[in-house]
Amino acid sequence: MSKRSRTWRRGLSLLAGSAILGNAWPALAQDGGDATVLDRIEVTAESNEILKQDGYVAKKDRIGTKTDTPIDRIPQAVSVVTQRQIEDQKPRTLNDALGYTASVNPNSFGFDTRYDAFFLRGFQAFYNGMFRDGLRQYNGPSAWFKTEPYGIEGVTILKGPASSLYGVSGPGGIVNVVTKRPKDEPFHEIELLAGEHNRFQAALDASGPVNDDGSILYRFTSLGRLSETGLPDYPDDKLYLAPAVTFKPDEDTKLTILGEYSKSVTGGTAAFYNSAYGVLSNVYEGDPAWNDFAQDQGRIGYEFEHRFSDWLTVRQNLRYNAVDSDIEYSGHYSIGADQPLERYWGHYTETMKNFVVDNMAQLEFDTGPVRHTAIAGIDYAWSDYDAGSGLSYVSVEDIKAAPVPHSGGQEMNQLGVYLHDQMEWSDFTLFTSGRHDWVDTTSTAADFSQSKQKDSAFSGRVGLSYRTEWGIIPYVNYSTSFSPNIGFVYDDVNSPVGRVARPTIATQKEIGVKYEIPDHNATVSAALFDIDQKDGVVFDASTGINKQRQLDLNSRGVELEANASLDNGFSVIASYTYLRVKIERGAEGTDGKELSATPNHILSLWGHYQFENGTLEGLGLGAGVRFAGASYGDDTNTFKNDARAFVDASLSYDFGYRNPKLEGVKLQINAKNLFDNQQTICSAGYCYRDEGRSLFGSLRCRF
Repeated sequence: MSKRSRTWRRGLSLLAGSAILGNAWPALAQDGGDATVLDRIEVTAESNEILKQDGYVAKKDRIGTKTDTPIDRIPQAVSVVTQRQIEDQKPRTLNDALGYTASVNPNSFGFDTRYDAFFLRGFQAFYNGMFRDGLRQYNGPSAWFKTEPYGIEGVTILKGPASSLYGVSGPGGIVNVVTKRPKDEPFHEIELLAGEHNRFQAALDASGPVNDDGSILYRFTSLGRLSETGLPDYPDDKLYLAPAVTFKPDEDTKLTILGEYSKSVTGGTAAFYNSAYGVLSNVYEGDPAWNDFAQDQGRIGYEFEHRFSDWLTVRQNLRYNAVDSDIEYSGHYSIGADQPLERYWGHYTETMKNFVVDNMAQLEFDTGPVRHTAIAGIDYAWSDYDAGSGLSYVSVEDIKAAPVPHSGGQEMNQLGVYLHDQMEWSDFTLFTSGRHDWVDTTSTAADFSQSKQKDSAFSGRVGLSYRTEWGIIPYVNYSTSFSPNIGFVYDDVNSPVGRVARPTIATQKEIGVKYEIPDHNATVSAALFDIDQKDGVVFDASTGINKQRQLDLNSRGVELEANASLDNGFSVIASYTYLRVKIERGAEGTDGKELSATPNHILSLWGHYQFENGTLEGLGLGAGVRFAGASYGDDTNTFKNDARAFVDASLSYDFGYRNPKLEGVKLQINAKNLFDNQQTICSAGYCYRDEGRSLFGSLRCRF
């Protein structure tokens, strides 16, 4: 482990320990004295301000319409990862959290905690599909904003193009992460976690009113983690601090300020040496003396809302965020069949900055028998990244001493105006959305020469749903997307000279059905979709070095999904996706082939049962399976990846069921990939290894 990593970890230990103990002590000091025994009341972590949820079932959200709309009325497929699911499954990354969602594939690159790299309906969504609290969040080529699952209260996935409201989205959809917000009742939580690979984590979450009238609310979420992993000298350390405050001077006005600072150190290299094309060896690429990926990130922003009247409400959402990445990586190369492998070392630095502001007015009015909820808005987004890259074939000392040459950068300015109207008449709901975007991009090459590009496009969506007398809601929609791309692409991956990527455009046709089961907290849905994408950006690793290129794709599929949290203590998530992604125009020899690492069949099932009474009351049991069918290992379809299945499980005990004095105390054990199924997964000709079993336990006190 490097000196920098050791010093950082000692500091993290002191910061996390003092923060947790300092905040836990007042709670422990209040335990003395007589207590009045009350009926058991479950204290939940979610605020239900933006995303309204009940167990595993989401009720309302703003991501599909920018208004608080029942999810079953949105004529487009929407999936939600709720707070309860996060608590039961204990995901360590955003990829983990998305593992049980229909049409989401987070397993294309094996074990790699450096990035949240996932696909929606066969399209990568980690560059232009990431949103936080309804505002776009651009990732740089390697400086990606990381999501801490403990700091969120849910994830909403809107499937298919969504540019008609949000301006930039991947063809497969957008993933919106909802930050924990202040609650209007006191809430406190302390959680300690420990597990395999010397994983130790402490977390604190506190919220409630600041003053007597409840006009000022606060929330402070923090986490400290020190952890090793299954790879040598590959840490997974983090310090996460997220303050938030809400001001409510009257019932018509609200201002919420959301902030975050996090510092993390993971390994710089997660790969294993590919001894031949499509062949993974057991040689780990990382060098213990040069293997830190240090990242600092922060964000600050606000959400402002004021209701002028029953028919007019205005909102302004604004955020600035930045991430600074410093990556030490290494690898091997061959100089001959009978010669030992040689090593190279790399140093990559990148800074990514974003600013975005979204101004909108919501109008509610009637025209005859038709009720309208309309949105008109204008937003502006700015992003800028700057990168440096160095390489040495000499030694670690040589790469340490060498400066990091500038390798490129890009600045993007985007302005968009949009209109949305959702019209309700009898049992029909009609959605119409339209938006125009203007984008200016300035790219700076490694030699500091600059090129400029201007793009503009119109995006639209039309969706219609009908609620039948049985409560079944069939729907149909047509939507388009426009997405400028950050970074350079290479029409010839062997060329050292790239070009500015063209914008990605896409169209989707979708039909589906949604159903909320009467008198039960349960929903089921089905969707059939067909998406055409032009100039999508993908990685090509056929040369051994990841470079981006552009291609045209068609994605067709069927997805089925069910979520339920029933009164008898049983909760379930089930999903199945059939997907075929065809390359319409790509690299030589790939036209007409299927996209690599994209299985035709994806199935997941998770169930959780909480014993509410009887001898086993307080005991919770959870189990799930994630299955991915066979897929191709490269885009020329010359070899295949085997089908894979991973089993997860949880065991918990809530002490409050038996002893009212221990209300809110819960012990939980979680296992990921319980049967340690590790296989090879190849994407674009380069192969990775799945993560093995991970086992950890947590003790939570909530009051």
